[in-house]
Amino acid sequence: MVNIRSLDPSASPLDYYGSELRRLREDSGLSQADLGAIVFCTGSLVGQIETARKVPSREFSERIDAALMTGGFFTRLVGLVLRSQLPSWFQEYAEMEAKAAYISTYQSQMVYGLLQTEEYARAVIATGLPDRLEELVVARLERQRILERERPPMTWVILDEAALHRPVGSPQIMRAQLAHLVSFCEQRWTRIQVLPFAAGEHASLIGSFTTLRFDKDPDIVYTEDLIAGHMTANSDTVREAVLRYAHLQASALSVEDSAELIMRVMEERHGDRIEHEQRGMA
Repeated sequence: MVNIRSLDPSASPLDYYGSELRRLREDSGLSQADLGAIVFCTGSLVGQIETARKVPSREFSERIDAALMTGGFFTRLVGLVLRSQLPSWFQEYAEMEAKAAYISTYQSQMVYGLLQTEEYARAVIATGLPDRLEELVVARLERQRILERERPPMTWVILDEAALHRPVGSPQIMRAQLAHLVSFCEQRWTRIQVLPFAAGEHASLIGSFTTLRFDKDPDIVYTEDLIAGHMTANSDTVREAVLRYAHLQASALSVEDSAELIMRVMEERHGDRIEHEQRGMA
């Protein structure tokens, strides 16, 4: 007899997802193996998701919706499930980030999370020795979906040149990450500037920070320390962040020159170069 784990649907989004999957599968008269065969996975995987032992992917959710004819229920729910896998202290920021109309960030050590490739993200997250590495990677990739909207937030990223040179993962991972950054040159809603080493001392030697702007709500400034993140809408802090960001933008290379530098680093460190179309600012 199969040992069925009892779930409390109100315990978490993951538990709710699992309990609803089991309920709807059983209502359809399907075994776990039957449903697995329909959605191209094992019955064991279906069972692990039903018992909240494994986090569902967006692709799995889309296939389940088609198989059980749920009208997109699981596809809508999976975003909440994946966000719940983020560290508790980060979840509130992720919710605000998803609502922002404008995101401006300075990153002093690594590529901004919304612009990371999957393998780069995995290497970065692994440095924290997490218990749930793959779940955190999937959750980070889920955050990036806000850039794929029909009208995404305007996202302006200033990367310290150090982020281009610091090896993260393998040379292949870094090459793919740099190429990914260059690909944003062709996107209307994302701008990347590089703060070069030649800028010397600058307005944010103290570290990285992000400002979120909203259509109707007050601006928010977000920073992180060793173990947690901090958001504030304090007007003095926001004003200081805006001033410092303006100084950083003035010291950084233009968007086009930044793309050239990224490609030059790719060529010099990884023996490869890609070309992009020169164009003016939108």
